[in-house]
Amino acid sequence: MQNHDETMRSGSRLLVDALLVNGVKRAFCVPGESFLAVIDSLSDVSEKLHLVVCRHEANAANMATAHGKLTGQPGICFVTRGPGASHGAIGVHTAAQDSAPMIMFIGQVERSARERGAFQEVDYVQMFGKVAKWVAEIDDAARIPELVSRAFHVAVNGRPGPVVLALPEDMLVDQAPAQPLIPYRLAESAPSAQALESLREMLGRARKPLLVLGGGGWTPQAFGDVQAFAERHAVPVANGFRCQDTFDNRHPNYVGELGLGTSPALTRYVADSDLIIALGERLGEATTKGYELLPVPRLRQPFIQVHPEPQELGRVYQGDLLIAATMPACAQALRALPAPDPDEIRLQRLVAGREAYEAHARPPVLPDARLNIAAIVRGLSDRLPKDAIVTNGAGNYAGYVSRYHQFSSVRTQLAPVSGSMAFGLPAAIAAQMEHPDRTVVCYAGDCCLLMSSPDLMTVVQYRLPILILVINNSSYGSIRLHQERRYPGRVYATDVENPDFAALARAYGLQAASVETTQDFETEFARLSKDRLPTLIEIRTDTAAMIANNPRR
Repeated sequence: MQNHDETMRSGSRLLVDALLVNGVKRAFCVPGESFLAVIDSLSDVSEKLHLVVCRHEANAANMATAHGKLTGQPGICFVTRGPGASHGAIGVHTAAQDSAPMIMFIGQVERSARERGAFQEVDYVQMFGKVAKWVAEIDDAARIPELVSRAFHVAVNGRPGPVVLALPEDMLVDQAPAQPLIPYRLAESAPSAQALESLREMLGRARKPLLVLGGGGWTPQAFGDVQAFAERHAVPVANGFRCQDTFDNRHPNYVGELGLGTSPALTRYVADSDLIIALGERLGEATTKGYELLPVPRLRQPFIQVHPEPQELGRVYQGDLLIAATMPACAQALRALPAPDPDEIRLQRLVAGREAYEAHARPPVLPDARLNIAAIVRGLSDRLPKDAIVTNGAGNYAGYVSRYHQFSSVRTQLAPVSGSMAFGLPAAIAAQMEHPDRTVVCYAGDCCLLMSSPDLMTVVQYRLPILILVINNSSYGSIRLHQERRYPGRVYATDVENPDFAALARAYGLQAASVETTQDFETEFARLSKDRLPTLIEIRTDTAAMIANNPRR
């Protein structure tokens, strides 16, 4: 039995010790006076825990969210009170929608000043109570080890998500005894034998099943196990919105993404299915085309849902079989299910679904166009390493990535299920820091990049060899498309003027170029990719071309 270490330590050092015990090697922050004590304590362990200094709290929070999506371990960020926390809120919302584990620590006013409307004071339990999985304020330094451990467990278990902890400034300098600590533990849950037998029976009766994958908690092992299950049972596989890296898009069983640009063929394919199995996927609004493709609360076909969070089961859809299980445990159990002889109807349907997907993912031939963005995206997809990490934010340009890029392995896609703009650049920064030897490509729209552009300096400061591709159509592209549909002939407030992005990037210290044709892109990409340096290529198009070649048609 361990004895308590009675060494007295400051609240800030107790917090840093708790982070180290829980395996944190990197944290993102914009420094603030409200948590200077934490920064000082972090300086003592800089060789063990790297503090990444960012230029905007929204980017810092998105970096933490991206880290959580990429690793399955909570991403950590520190922001200051009031305005800093407000900026960081976007990362908390994205982590919640994307089922990404992250913990945001917020400096808070001194305890004696609370409830007075003190400088930058906010009640964070009220502010984040409906967004984060758990929010608390640590009033007593002695409780830091307990509450930080709880934060890690809440962030990773069940449906992964964000936790917010507020840290009163004076509490961080209080002294309290050190306590013995152990790392957080994942709570794995596996399907019962009865549930597996029911699933096997339902799958055995189905002639036209469909497996829909999504959500968080995926591992390389789970990825491989589900692939083996789909192969042995001749089950076609689709992904939920922006979860395309949960199955190899080049695999014969893959039939496409259910999202904002679902093809008509895949829409019909789903409707024609006689069994749908959602594995990790919540079946949200984007995946279900506004809940019309899969009507609420009862699907037209038998429905099995597997999710790590019991409260998600039956929340929206009534299932014929509901299973609370984590993805690794469930995938392993599915792989072991005995498989019958191949069913001819299933095999024929697999081929048909795959052919339809390949047709949809094939870039159009544009003989009269000087620029073919679809061809650029697919060309890069074909030549990038299979473990390349691709990031994007939100906008019309993101439809090209969803439709034409093919993801081959798990944790290679960092795209916001929340539909948040400005996610691509901070996500790429987090990815390149976690995997310095891998290729990282960030797709961004013009407006998307300008929302996160201060952290171009972070790319340069840490010498991150990210390739940033800016699709510049001089508009809020996706909003403009909606405007054209709903209010034809009444374009207003969606066109913008932009800087010279290549010149802007060079001012920050990146190597950069601007292109207006597919051939120019190929030339500049070949020139700039010779060295692993921070790089930005601006791809200039226009609104008319954007509308004519909308990838989400």
